[in-house]
Amino acid sequence: MRYAFGLTALAAWQNGYAERLIRTIEEEEVDLSEYLGYNDAHRQLGRFLDDVYIHKRIHSSLGYLTPAEFEEQWQKEQALAFELN
Repeated sequence: MRYAFGLTALAAWQNGYAERLIRTIEEEEVDLSEYLGYNDAHRQLGRFLDDVYIHKRIHSSLGYLTPAEFEEQWQKEQALAFELN
């Protein structure tokens, strides 16, 4: 299954995550914006993903952290595990 955003669901449980992401983009960006054309939509969607979705919006599946916070925490844990081995 392939989505307009280039996401491919590899397993049934991943489909829910992809659909939720698309729904969030539609509800929190697309439905609230007017785009002047394809390039403007591409720019604004990129801004939304980078500025809002990754750095400001908390996710219940990530323990109520933003993806940026979750990645930072994960990297620290990986570095600690590497040091201990």
